[in-house]
Amino acid sequence: MIEELLPDPVVAVEAYGDEETDRAPLYPEERALVARAVDKRRREFTGVRACARRAMEKLGVPPQPVLPGERGAPRWPDGLAGSMTHCHGYRAAALARTGDLASLGIDAEPHAPLPEGVLPTVALTAEQRRLADLAVLHPDVHWDRLLFSAKESVYKAWFPLTGAWLDFLEAKIEIRTAPDTSRRGGFRARLLVPGPLVGGRRLDCFEGRWTVGRGLVVTAVTVPQP
Repeated sequence: MIEELLPDPVVAVEAYGDEETDRAPLYPEERALVARAVDKRRREFTGVRACARRAMEKLGVPPQPVLPGERGAPRWPDGLAGSMTHCHGYRAAALARTGDLASLGIDAEPHAPLPEGVLPTVALTAEQRRLADLAVLHPDVHWDRLLFSAKESVYKAWFPLTGAWLDFLEAKIEIRTAPDTSRRGGFRARLLVPGPLVGGRRLDCFEGRWTVGRGLVVTAVTVPQP
């Protein structure tokens, strides 16, 4: 699912369930981070890193540990930009060379409504109105969960460029559907705070894509080099 959302310079690896968990054992420094974790957390941690190492191999980069840095963001080898995501039954990693992309973010969520009371904390009033309109036109999509996922992908692309927090309400998402289906489309995230500098140019928005299928909603944001 994730590959269809990403441009050619990006390589992506995804796995359903725990099919990747035992393919690439953890490095000692990674294993220490989950030594006391519950089994579910350990499997997620291991499976998504197995995906990341396969993505490294696709780029011709020797597999190596993926350790969390500031605010838990993954630290990638020099010259790489990347993102990882996992939710129940799904893990994925996407990588690109920094000569091709300045940053990227991916996110996967269960295709189900957000828990009650969450939407007002993550969506602007205008976004909530747009979601209501979309729900009337296409009731087969959980638009609130899609918005949440899109904002997660925006943050994952934002943080490596800024090293700063971005609140859910500091980006306004405009969701688009494809002409032929309500199950995929694109979105634009207009930044409501000063955006990052990329190649000497300050960005005021990010572009992304989304798809729904196999019980999941998946989103991706890419920030090209100028």
